[in-house]
Amino acid sequence: MNLVFMGTPAFAVPVLEALAVRHQVSLVVTQPDKPKGRGQQLAASPVKLKAQDLGIPVAQPESLKTPEFHDLIATQKADVLVVVAFRILPATLFPLARFGAVNIHGSLLPKYRGAAPIQWAVACGDAETGVTIFKLDAEIDHGGVLAQVKTPIGPEETAGELFERLSVMGRDLLLKTLEEIEAGTTVPSEQNHSQASPAPKIHKEDGRIDWTKSAQAIHDRVRGFNPAPGCHTVEVASDGAVRTLRVHRSRVASGTGTAGVVEIEGGEAFVGTGVGRLQLVEVQWEGKPRISGRDLVNGLRGAALRLT
Repeated sequence: MNLVFMGTPAFAVPVLEALAVRHQVSLVVTQPDKPKGRGQQLAASPVKLKAQDLGIPVAQPESLKTPEFHDLIATQKADVLVVVAFRILPATLFPLARFGAVNIHGSLLPKYRGAAPIQWAVACGDAETGVTIFKLDAEIDHGGVLAQVKTPIGPEETAGELFERLSVMGRDLLLKTLEEIEAGTTVPSEQNHSQASPAPKIHKEDGRIDWTKSAQAIHDRVRGFNPAPGCHTVEVASDGAVRTLRVHRSRVASGTGTAGVVEIEGGEAFVGTGVGRLQLVEVQWEGKPRISGRDLVNGLRGAALRLT
């Protein structure tokens, strides 16, 4: 089939690669280049870089609503618009492809509709998630389901690790679904909208650790926000100095303690929580390199540490 592909981040790259082998991708649409790094040099999206490697034309519109962009899509005469981790499309684009637009979503819709379904599934401690292929309609993550596949979430698995797995699962499920669309055997199934739950964009402050929560809840949040935006806590020293400590890896530990108080056992750091204790496995003082929990203990040299 002739496809127009729309996507931006690394999550979408394996999908684009596979589609280019099995189908004709006449156009790739991605976000405009954005400033990145300390030098704020313009950087292309992972999808744009892959499209250039594959020799596929790229469009980077500032707006998806202009007549010019609609004309560009119409001239492709696409069978399907394939959307993976992209912006919200105006519904006026859907009729411009023979079979409309389909999207890969990293959750079992209607659960976790929104920008960060993978992160929230891990952060909320879910034992299972999956990938959904669905037809786009005028509402966000609302359209008829074409296919779903489930997978367990490992107890120590991070959102970044789950991203990689779901990207491959989504690719394989999409290829199968496109075959069924072409054969005319797909029948969209309406979502149970009463069971919908949100997965909003995650902000840095969402990663502030509340030590009155249970060790398991904090551990799930650390996993869910790894690699970004990360979880952090604050030390306020007796002289009033404030330091931020990022927690990259943790582990639920046995025993009890006082919320936010760091205890040292066997050369490792354990923090009391509302229920249970959390071991600090990998951390990072602001402006410093990442270190293990054991190195954190060594750096304290017996000094007390309380986190808020």
